Amino acid sequence: MTQRKIEIMDTTLRDGEQTSGVSFSVSEKLTIAKLLLEELLVDRIEIASARVSKGELEAVQKITSWASENNQLNKIEVLTFVDGGKSINWMLEAGAKVQNLLTKGSLNHLKHQLKKTPEQHFTEIKQTIELAAENNIKTNVYLEDWSNGMRNSKAYVFEYLDFLSTQNIERVLLPDTLGVLTPKETFTFIEEVKQKYPNTHFDFHGHNDYDLGVANVMEAVYAGINGLHLTINGMGERAGNAPLASVVAVINDFIKGVEISVNETALNKVSKLVETFSGFRIPVNKPVVGANVFTQTAGIHADGDNKKNLYFNDLMPERFGRKRKYALGKTSGKANIQKNLQDLGISLNDDELKKVTQRIIELGDKKEVVSQDDLPYIISDVLDSDTIEKRVVVKNYVLGHAKGMKPSTTLKLIVEGVQYEAHAQGDGQFDAFMNALRKLYKTHSKKDLPDLVDYAVRIPPGSHSDALCETIITWKKEKHEFITRGLDSDQTVSAIKATEKMLNII
Repeated sequence: MTQRKIEIMDTTLRDGEQTSGVSFSVSEKLTIAKLLLEELLVDRIEIASARVSKGELEAVQKITSWASENNQLNKIEVLTFVDGGKSINWMLEAGAKVQNLLTKGSLNHLKHQLKKTPEQHFTEIKQTIELAAENNIKTNVYLEDWSNGMRNSKAYVFEYLDFLSTQNIERVLLPDTLGVLTPKETFTFIEEVKQKYPNTHFDFHGHNDYDLGVANVMEAVYAGINGLHLTINGMGERAGNAPLASVVAVINDFIKGVEISVNETALNKVSKLVETFSGFRIPVNKPVVGANVFTQTAGIHADGDNKKNLYFNDLMPERFGRKRKYALGKTSGKANIQKNLQDLGISLNDDELKKVTQRIIELGDKKEVVSQDDLPYIISDVLDSDTIEKRVVVKNYVLGHAKGMKPSTTLKLIVEGVQYEAHAQGDGQFDAFMNALRKLYKTHSKKDLPDLVDYAVRIPPGSHSDALCETIITWKKEKHEFITRGLDSDQTVSAIKATEKMLNII
Protein backbone atom coordinates (compact mmCIF):
# COMPACT_ATOMS: atom_id res chain seq x y z
CA MET A 1 0.00 0.00 0.00
CA THR A 2 1.29 3.45 -0.93
CA GLN A 3 2.05 5.63 2.08
CA ARG A 4 0.64 9.18 2.10
CA LYS A 5 3.39 11.63 3.09
CA ILE A 6 2.40 14.36 5.55
CA GLU A 7 4.72 17.33 6.00
CA ILE A 8 5.55 18.36 9.56
CA MET A 9 6.17 22.08 10.01
CA ASP A 10 7.55 23.04 13.42
CA THR A 11 6.63 26.55 14.51
CA THR A 12 8.29 26.61 17.94
CA LEU A 13 10.56 29.51 16.98
CA ARG A 14 7.63 31.65 15.78
CA ASP A 15 4.31 30.62 17.33
CA GLY A 16 5.98 28.86 20.25
CA GLU A 17 7.90 32.01 21.12
CA GLN A 18 4.53 33.70 21.64
CA THR A 19 4.32 31.71 24.88
CA SER A 20 4.02 34.26 27.67
CA GLY A 21 7.46 35.17 29.03
CA VAL A 22 9.47 33.29 26.39
CA SER A 23 12.08 34.94 24.20
CA PHE A 24 14.92 33.04 22.55
CA SER A 25 18.32 34.64 21.94
CA VAL A 26 19.89 34.67 18.48
CA SER A 27 22.24 31.78 19.31
CA GLU A 28 19.41 29.78 20.91
CA LYS A 29 17.24 30.19 17.82
CA LEU A 30 20.05 29.01 15.57
CA THR A 31 20.77 25.99 17.78
CA ILE A 32 17.10 24.97 17.90
CA ALA A 33 16.73 25.44 14.11
CA LYS A 34 19.69 23.13 13.47
CA LEU A 35 18.34 20.45 15.82
CA LEU A 36 14.85 20.59 14.32
CA LEU A 37 16.12 20.09 10.78
CA GLU A 38 19.22 17.93 11.25
CA GLU A 39 18.28 15.66 14.19
CA LEU A 40 14.50 15.76 14.52
CA LEU A 41 14.17 15.81 10.72
CA VAL A 42 11.01 17.93 10.49
CA ASP A 43 10.18 19.00 6.94
CA ARG A 44 9.96 22.76 7.50
CA ILE A 45 10.34 25.30 10.29
CA GLU A 46 8.63 28.64 10.80
CA ILE A 47 11.20 30.74 12.61
CA ALA A 48 9.94 34.32 13.02
CA SER A 49 7.47 37.09 12.24
CA ALA A 50 8.69 39.81 9.86
CA ARG A 51 9.39 43.30 11.15
CA VAL A 52 9.24 42.39 14.85
CA SER A 53 12.63 43.60 16.08
CA LYS A 54 16.28 44.07 15.22
CA GLY A 55 17.11 40.95 17.24
CA GLU A 56 14.57 38.93 15.26
CA LEU A 57 16.15 40.11 12.00
CA GLU A 58 19.60 39.10 13.22
CA ALA A 59 18.33 35.66 14.25
CA VAL A 60 16.72 35.04 10.86
CA GLN A 61 19.88 36.20 9.07
CA LYS A 62 21.97 33.73 11.10
CA ILE A 63 19.57 30.86 10.38
CA THR A 64 19.19 31.59 6.66
CA SER A 65 22.97 31.93 6.30
CA TRP A 66 23.48 28.50 7.88
CA ALA A 67 20.56 27.02 5.92
CA SER A 68 21.90 28.35 2.63
CA GLU A 69 25.27 26.70 3.26
CA ASN A 70 23.56 23.40 4.12
CA ASN A 71 20.94 23.23 1.35
CA GLN A 72 18.07 23.84 3.81
CA LEU A 73 16.95 27.34 2.80
CA ASN A 74 13.69 26.18 1.21
CA LYS A 75 12.69 24.74 4.62
CA ILE A 76 12.92 28.09 6.40
CA GLU A 77 9.66 30.05 6.62
CA VAL A 78 8.72 33.48 7.99
CA LEU A 79 5.31 34.91 8.89
CA THR A 80 4.60 38.02 6.79
CA PHE A 81 1.81 40.55 6.39
CA VAL A 82 -0.19 42.28 3.67
CA ASP A 83 1.62 45.58 4.19
CA GLY A 84 2.45 47.09 0.82
CA GLY A 85 5.73 45.20 0.44
CA LYS A 86 7.34 46.07 3.80
CA SER A 87 7.47 42.40 4.83
CA ILE A 88 8.97 41.44 1.46
CA ASN A 89 11.75 43.99 1.92
CA TRP A 90 12.37 42.60 5.41
CA MET A 91 12.54 39.07 3.97
CA LEU A 92 15.10 40.18 1.39
CA GLU A 93 17.26 41.74 4.10
CA ALA A 94 16.89 38.59 6.23
CA GLY A 95 17.77 36.23 3.37
CA ALA A 96 14.56 34.18 3.69
CA LYS A 97 12.90 32.62 0.64
CA VAL A 98 9.51 31.36 1.87
CA GLN A 99 6.80 33.62 3.30
CA ASN A 100 3.73 32.51 5.23
CA LEU A 101 1.39 35.39 4.40
CA LEU A 102 -1.14 36.20 7.12
CA THR A 103 -4.57 36.99 5.68
CA LYS A 104 -8.15 36.93 6.90
CA GLY A 105 -9.90 33.56 6.84
CA SER A 106 -13.21 34.77 8.31
CA LEU A 107 -15.55 37.51 7.17
CA ASN A 108 -15.83 38.66 10.78
CA HIS A 109 -12.09 39.44 10.99
CA LEU A 110 -12.08 41.05 7.56
CA LYS A 111 -15.00 43.39 8.32
CA HIS A 112 -14.17 44.39 11.88
CA GLN A 113 -10.37 44.37 11.92
CA LEU A 114 -9.44 45.45 8.39
CA LYS A 115 -12.77 47.11 7.55
CA LYS A 116 -12.37 46.02 3.92
CA THR A 117 -14.38 44.13 1.33
CA PRO A 118 -13.26 40.71 0.11
CA GLU A 119 -12.41 42.24 -3.28
CA GLN A 120 -10.13 44.85 -1.68
CA HIS A 121 -8.41 42.21 0.45
CA PHE A 122 -7.92 39.82 -2.48
CA THR A 123 -6.43 42.57 -4.63
CA GLU A 124 -3.83 43.46 -1.99
CA ILE A 125 -3.02 39.77 -1.44
CA LYS A 126 -2.52 39.28 -5.20
CA GLN A 127 -0.12 42.23 -5.28
CA THR A 128 1.86 40.82 -2.34
CA ILE A 129 2.12 37.35 -3.93
CA GLU A 130 3.28 38.84 -7.23
CA LEU A 131 5.86 41.05 -5.50
CA ALA A 132 7.20 38.00 -3.65
CA ALA A 133 7.48 36.03 -6.89
CA GLU A 134 9.36 38.92 -8.56
CA ASN A 135 11.89 38.68 -5.71
CA ASN A 136 12.19 34.87 -5.91
CA ILE A 137 10.20 34.36 -2.68
CA LYS A 138 7.69 31.52 -2.49
CA THR A 139 4.34 32.06 -0.80
CA ASN A 140 2.17 30.03 1.56
CA VAL A 141 -1.04 31.72 2.73
CA TYR A 142 -2.52 31.65 6.25
CA LEU A 143 -6.30 32.00 6.52
CA GLU A 144 -6.42 33.53 9.99
CA ASP A 145 -9.53 32.48 12.00
CA TRP A 146 -10.36 29.93 9.30
CA SER A 147 -12.16 27.70 11.83
CA ASN A 148 -14.67 30.42 12.73
CA GLY A 149 -14.83 31.32 9.06
CA MET A 150 -16.05 27.80 8.26
CA ARG A 151 -18.59 28.03 11.06
CA ASN A 152 -19.98 31.46 10.37
CA SER A 153 -19.00 32.65 6.86
CA LYS A 154 -18.37 29.55 4.76
CA ALA A 155 -19.35 31.30 1.54
CA TYR A 156 -16.55 33.81 2.11
CA VAL A 157 -14.00 31.03 2.82
CA PHE A 158 -14.81 29.26 -0.44
CA GLU A 159 -14.85 32.53 -2.37
CA TYR A 160 -11.38 33.17 -0.99
CA LEU A 161 -10.16 29.64 -1.80
CA ASP A 162 -11.50 30.02 -5.34
CA PHE A 163 -9.37 33.14 -5.64
CA LEU A 164 -6.27 31.45 -4.15
CA SER A 165 -6.60 28.56 -6.59
CA THR A 166 -5.71 31.07 -9.34
CA GLN A 167 -2.61 32.38 -7.56
CA ASN A 168 1.05 31.38 -7.63
CA ILE A 169 1.24 29.88 -4.13
CA GLU A 170 2.68 26.69 -2.62
CA ARG A 171 0.32 25.91 0.27
CA VAL A 172 -2.83 27.09 2.03
CA LEU A 173 -2.50 27.10 5.83
CA LEU A 174 -5.70 26.50 7.84
CA PRO A 175 -5.36 27.66 11.45
CA ASP A 176 -7.78 27.04 14.29
CA THR A 177 -6.57 30.42 15.54
CA LEU A 178 -8.60 30.49 18.75
CA GLY A 179 -8.50 26.75 19.44
CA VAL A 180 -12.29 26.39 19.21
CA LEU A 181 -12.76 23.39 16.92
CA THR A 182 -14.08 20.03 18.05
CA PRO A 183 -12.64 16.88 16.45
CA LYS A 184 -15.87 16.29 14.52
CA GLU A 185 -15.80 19.83 13.08
CA THR A 186 -12.12 19.52 12.20
CA PHE A 187 -12.78 16.40 10.15
CA THR A 188 -15.89 17.82 8.47
CA PHE A 189 -14.38 21.18 7.54
CA ILE A 190 -11.10 19.77 6.20
CA GLU A 191 -12.81 16.97 4.29
CA GLU A 192 -15.09 19.55 2.66
CA VAL A 193 -12.15 21.75 1.68
CA LYS A 194 -10.09 18.82 0.36
CA GLN A 195 -12.96 17.47 -1.73
CA LYS A 196 -13.51 20.85 -3.36
CA TYR A 197 -9.79 21.53 -3.96
CA PRO A 198 -8.13 18.08 -4.23
CA ASN A 199 -4.97 19.40 -5.90
CA THR A 200 -4.24 22.11 -3.33
CA HIS A 201 -1.76 21.46 -0.50
CA PHE A 202 -3.45 22.27 2.85
CA ASP A 203 -1.77 22.50 6.27
CA PHE A 204 -3.66 22.37 9.58
CA HIS A 205 -2.49 24.61 12.44
CA GLY A 206 -4.18 23.52 15.68
CA HIS A 207 -4.31 25.25 19.06
CA ASN A 208 -5.01 23.57 22.38
CA ASP A 209 -7.42 25.84 24.26
CA TYR A 210 -9.83 22.98 25.02
CA ASP A 211 -7.06 20.36 25.25
CA LEU A 212 -8.26 19.01 21.90
CA GLY A 213 -5.14 19.84 19.89
CA VAL A 214 -3.95 16.26 19.35
CA ALA A 215 -7.48 14.94 18.74
CA ASN A 216 -8.09 17.64 16.14
CA VAL A 217 -4.79 16.83 14.42
CA MET A 218 -5.81 13.17 14.22
CA GLU A 219 -9.09 14.12 12.55
CA ALA A 220 -7.28 16.46 10.17
CA VAL A 221 -5.07 13.56 9.08
CA TYR A 222 -8.08 11.26 8.62
CA ALA A 223 -9.73 14.01 6.53
CA GLY A 224 -6.77 14.12 4.13
CA ILE A 225 -4.66 17.07 5.32
CA ASN A 226 -1.26 17.45 3.63
CA GLY A 227 0.70 19.11 6.43
CA LEU A 228 0.64 19.81 10.17
CA HIS A 229 1.95 22.71 12.25
CA LEU A 230 3.25 21.66 15.67
CA THR A 231 5.49 22.96 18.47
CA ILE A 232 8.00 21.44 20.88
CA ASN A 233 6.38 20.84 24.29
CA GLY A 234 3.10 22.30 23.00
CA MET A 235 4.44 25.84 23.37
CA GLY A 236 2.38 28.70 22.00
CA GLU A 237 0.02 31.51 22.82
CA ARG A 238 -2.58 30.92 25.56
CA ALA A 239 -2.87 27.12 26.05
CA GLY A 240 -0.32 26.52 23.30
CA ASN A 241 -0.25 24.61 20.02
CA ALA A 242 -0.68 20.92 19.28
CA PRO A 243 2.47 19.26 20.75
CA LEU A 244 4.85 17.65 18.28
CA ALA A 245 5.90 14.66 20.43
CA SER A 246 2.33 13.50 21.12
CA VAL A 247 1.27 13.91 17.50
CA VAL A 248 4.27 11.94 16.22
CA ALA A 249 3.52 9.06 18.62
CA VAL A 250 -0.19 9.06 17.72
CA ILE A 251 0.43 9.04 13.97
CA ASN A 252 3.06 6.32 14.16
CA ASP A 253 0.94 4.08 16.40
CA PHE A 254 -2.64 4.63 15.28
CA ILE A 255 -2.87 6.07 11.76
CA LYS A 256 -2.04 3.58 9.05
CA GLY A 257 -1.07 4.52 5.52
CA VAL A 258 0.58 7.76 6.61
CA GLU A 259 4.29 8.56 6.58
CA ILE A 260 6.08 11.29 8.52
CA SER A 261 9.79 12.04 8.58
CA VAL A 262 10.28 12.91 12.27
CA ASN A 263 13.02 11.03 14.12
CA GLU A 264 11.37 9.81 17.33
CA THR A 265 14.62 9.13 19.18
CA ALA A 266 15.55 12.84 19.09
CA LEU A 267 12.25 14.06 20.57
CA ASN A 268 13.29 13.94 24.23
CA LYS A 269 16.68 15.57 23.59
CA VAL A 270 15.19 18.49 21.65
CA SER A 271 12.36 18.82 24.17
CA LYS A 272 14.77 19.18 27.09
CA LEU A 273 16.92 21.70 25.23
CA VAL A 274 13.92 23.87 24.38
CA GLU A 275 12.80 23.63 28.00
CA THR A 276 16.21 24.90 29.12
CA PHE A 277 16.36 27.74 26.60
CA SER A 278 12.77 28.88 27.11
CA GLY A 279 12.38 28.42 30.86
CA PHE A 280 8.97 26.94 29.94
CA ARG A 281 8.85 23.90 32.21
CA ILE A 282 7.49 20.60 30.93
CA PRO A 283 4.73 19.24 33.19
CA VAL A 284 5.93 15.97 34.71
CA ASN A 285 2.86 14.18 33.30
CA LYS A 286 3.28 15.57 29.77
CA PRO A 287 2.87 12.61 27.38
CA VAL A 288 6.08 11.25 25.79
CA VAL A 289 8.46 13.93 27.18
CA GLY A 290 7.26 14.42 30.79
CA ALA A 291 9.53 13.26 33.60
CA ASN A 292 6.97 10.80 35.01
CA VAL A 293 5.43 9.24 31.91
CA PHE A 294 7.72 6.20 31.87
CA THR A 295 7.78 5.78 35.65
CA GLN A 296 5.83 3.00 37.36
CA THR A 297 4.90 3.97 40.93
CA ALA A 298 2.66 1.20 42.23
CA GLY A 299 4.41 -2.00 43.27
CA ILE A 300 1.78 -4.11 41.50
CA HIS A 301 2.82 -2.55 38.17
CA ALA A 302 6.48 -3.39 38.69
CA ASP A 303 5.46 -6.92 39.63
CA GLY A 304 3.38 -7.13 36.45
CA ASP A 305 6.32 -5.93 34.37
CA ASN A 306 8.35 -8.80 35.79
CA LYS A 307 5.61 -11.17 34.66
CA LYS A 308 5.45 -10.86 30.86
CA ASN A 309 5.44 -7.02 30.76
CA LEU A 310 1.77 -6.83 31.74
CA TYR A 311 1.82 -3.04 32.16
CA PHE A 312 3.68 -2.13 28.95
CA ASN A 313 2.06 -0.49 25.92
CA ASP A 314 3.40 0.59 22.53
CA LEU A 315 4.86 3.78 24.02
CA MET A 316 8.15 2.13 24.88
CA PRO A 317 10.57 4.69 26.35
CA GLU A 318 13.48 3.46 24.20
CA ARG A 319 11.65 4.79 21.13
CA PHE A 320 12.22 8.30 22.45
CA GLY A 321 15.73 7.88 23.81
CA ARG A 322 14.45 7.25 27.34
CA LYS A 323 14.36 4.47 29.92
CA ARG A 324 11.59 3.04 32.12
CA LYS A 325 11.90 3.88 35.82
CA TYR A 326 10.33 2.48 38.97
CA ALA A 327 9.47 5.09 41.58
CA LEU A 328 10.35 4.67 45.24
CA GLY A 329 7.75 5.81 47.74
CA LYS A 330 4.96 4.68 50.04
CA THR A 331 3.20 2.74 47.25
CA SER A 332 6.43 0.94 46.31
CA GLY A 333 6.49 -2.78 46.70
CA LYS A 334 9.47 -5.11 46.75
CA ALA A 335 9.22 -5.43 42.96
CA ASN A 336 9.85 -1.66 42.48
CA ILE A 337 12.88 -1.80 44.74
CA GLN A 338 14.23 -4.94 43.08
CA LYS A 339 14.03 -3.21 39.67
CA ASN A 340 16.12 -0.32 41.00
CA LEU A 341 18.57 -2.67 42.71
CA GLN A 342 19.07 -4.52 39.42
CA ASP A 343 20.01 -1.24 37.73
CA LEU A 344 22.53 -0.54 40.50
CA GLY A 345 23.94 -4.08 40.52
CA ILE A 346 22.98 -4.60 44.19
CA SER A 347 21.44 -7.77 45.61
CA LEU A 348 19.76 -8.15 49.01
CA ASN A 349 18.31 -11.17 50.80
CA ASP A 350 14.58 -11.27 51.58
CA ASP A 351 15.00 -9.99 55.15
CA GLU A 352 17.18 -7.07 54.06
CA LEU A 353 14.81 -6.23 51.20
CA LYS A 354 11.88 -6.20 53.61
CA LYS A 355 13.65 -3.74 55.93
CA VAL A 356 14.67 -1.43 53.08
CA THR A 357 11.12 -1.51 51.72
CA GLN A 358 9.75 -0.50 55.12
CA ARG A 359 12.19 2.42 55.39
CA ILE A 360 11.17 3.70 51.93
CA ILE A 361 7.48 3.45 52.89
CA GLU A 362 8.21 5.43 56.07
CA LEU A 363 9.84 8.18 53.98
CA GLY A 364 6.88 8.13 51.58
CA ASP A 365 4.45 8.62 54.47
CA LYS A 366 6.36 11.80 55.28
CA LYS A 367 5.77 12.92 51.65
CA GLU A 368 9.46 12.61 50.86
CA VAL A 369 10.50 11.80 47.27
CA VAL A 370 13.08 9.03 47.06
CA SER A 371 15.24 8.52 43.96
CA GLN A 372 17.36 5.60 42.80
CA ASP A 373 20.45 7.58 43.81
CA ASP A 374 19.19 7.62 47.42
CA LEU A 375 18.86 3.83 47.55
CA PRO A 376 22.47 2.88 48.45
CA TYR A 377 22.33 5.36 51.36
CA ILE A 378 19.10 3.88 52.64
CA ILE A 379 20.52 0.36 52.38
CA SER A 380 23.69 1.38 54.20
CA ASP A 381 21.73 3.09 56.97
CA VAL A 382 19.29 0.21 57.46
CA LEU A 383 21.96 -2.51 57.49
CA ASP A 384 24.34 -0.42 59.63
CA SER A 385 21.57 0.16 62.21
CA ASP A 386 20.97 -3.59 62.44
CA THR A 387 24.58 -4.22 63.50
CA ILE A 388 24.37 -1.92 66.55
CA GLU A 389 22.66 -3.16 69.73
CA LYS A 390 20.27 -0.41 70.84
CA ARG A 391 20.88 0.06 74.55
CA VAL A 392 20.49 3.84 74.29
CA VAL A 393 17.45 5.38 72.62
CA VAL A 394 16.85 9.05 71.89
CA LYS A 395 13.17 8.85 72.82
CA ASN A 396 12.02 12.45 72.33
CA TYR A 397 13.44 15.89 71.73
CA VAL A 398 12.16 19.40 71.18
CA LEU A 399 14.33 21.72 69.09
CA GLY A 400 13.62 25.43 69.55
CA HIS A 401 14.93 28.38 67.56
CA ALA A 402 13.43 31.87 67.79
CA LYS A 403 14.66 35.28 66.63
CA GLY A 404 16.76 37.01 69.26
CA MET A 405 17.06 33.88 71.43
CA LYS A 406 19.64 31.11 71.59
CA PRO A 407 18.58 27.75 70.12
CA SER A 408 17.48 25.26 72.77
CA THR A 409 16.79 21.53 73.12
CA THR A 410 14.77 19.51 75.58
CA LEU A 411 15.91 15.89 75.39
CA LYS A 412 14.44 12.63 76.71
CA LEU A 413 16.86 9.69 76.65
CA ILE A 414 16.37 6.04 77.60
CA VAL A 415 19.55 4.25 78.76
CA GLU A 416 19.11 0.51 79.38
CA GLY A 417 15.45 0.97 80.24
CA VAL A 418 15.89 4.04 82.47
CA GLN A 419 14.52 7.39 81.29
CA TYR A 420 16.38 10.70 81.68
CA GLU A 421 15.57 14.25 80.66
CA ALA A 422 17.66 17.41 80.22
CA HIS A 423 17.40 20.91 78.73
CA ALA A 424 20.16 23.13 77.32
CA GLN A 425 20.93 25.97 74.94
CA GLY A 426 23.62 26.22 72.27
CA ASP A 427 24.95 28.10 69.26
CA GLY A 428 22.76 26.01 66.97
CA GLN A 429 20.09 23.36 67.31
CA PHE A 430 22.53 20.45 67.17
CA ASP A 431 24.93 22.23 69.54
CA ALA A 432 22.02 22.68 71.98
CA PHE A 433 21.21 18.98 71.62
CA MET A 434 24.82 18.02 72.39
CA ASN A 435 24.90 20.36 75.42
CA ALA A 436 21.73 18.73 76.77
CA LEU A 437 23.28 15.30 76.16
CA ARG A 438 26.50 16.25 77.96
CA LYS A 439 24.53 17.65 80.90
CA LEU A 440 22.54 14.43 81.12
CA TYR A 441 25.61 12.19 80.96
CA LYS A 442 27.50 14.33 83.48
CA THR A 443 24.61 14.05 85.94
CA HIS A 444 23.55 10.43 85.48
CA SER A 445 26.56 8.55 84.07
CA LYS A 446 30.21 8.23 84.86
CA LYS A 447 31.04 7.96 81.15
CA ASP A 448 32.64 10.81 79.24
CA LEU A 449 31.24 11.55 75.81
CA PRO A 450 33.75 11.43 72.93
CA ASP A 451 34.85 14.65 71.27
CA LEU A 452 33.27 15.62 67.97
CA VAL A 453 36.20 16.21 65.59
CA ASP A 454 34.49 16.39 62.18
CA TYR A 455 30.94 16.96 60.92
CA ALA A 456 30.00 16.60 57.25
CA VAL A 457 26.68 16.70 55.45
CA ARG A 458 26.06 15.37 51.93
CA ILE A 459 23.24 14.35 49.65
CA PRO A 460 23.41 11.26 47.45
CA PRO A 461 25.45 12.13 44.34
CA GLY A 462 23.23 12.47 41.31
CA SER A 463 20.05 12.65 43.40
CA HIS A 464 17.48 15.21 42.31
CA SER A 465 15.18 14.51 45.24
CA ASP A 466 15.07 16.37 48.53
CA ALA A 467 14.27 13.22 50.53
CA LEU A 468 17.59 12.50 52.18
CA CYS A 469 20.76 13.97 53.51
CA GLU A 470 23.48 12.03 55.27
CA THR A 471 25.40 13.43 58.22
CA ILE A 472 28.79 11.86 58.86
CA ILE A 473 30.31 12.60 62.27
CA THR A 474 33.86 11.68 63.31
CA TRP A 475 34.28 11.15 67.04
CA LYS A 476 37.45 10.83 69.12
CA LYS A 477 37.62 8.98 72.44
CA GLU A 478 41.08 9.06 73.97
CA LYS A 479 43.29 8.15 70.96
CA HIS A 480 40.65 6.23 69.04
CA GLU A 481 38.59 7.80 66.21
CA PHE A 482 35.41 6.33 64.78
CA ILE A 483 32.64 7.44 62.44
CA THR A 484 28.86 7.24 62.65
CA ARG A 485 26.30 8.16 60.02
CA GLY A 486 22.73 9.33 60.20
CA LEU A 487 20.21 9.53 57.37
CA ASP A 488 17.08 11.70 57.30
CA SER A 489 15.35 14.38 55.27
CA ASP A 490 16.26 16.92 57.98
CA GLN A 491 19.92 17.75 58.51
CA THR A 492 19.68 18.18 62.30
CA VAL A 493 17.67 14.98 62.70
CA SER A 494 20.23 13.04 60.63
CA ALA A 495 22.95 14.37 62.95
CA ILE A 496 20.96 13.25 66.01
CA LYS A 497 20.60 9.77 64.47
CA ALA A 498 24.36 9.63 63.94
CA THR A 499 24.84 10.68 67.58
CA GLU A 500 22.45 7.98 68.81
CA LYS A 501 24.60 5.38 67.03
CA MET A 502 27.68 6.82 68.80
CA LEU A 503 25.95 6.44 72.19
CA ASN A 504 25.34 2.76 71.50
CA ILE A 505 28.96 2.17 70.45
CA ILE A 506 30.76 3.72 73.47
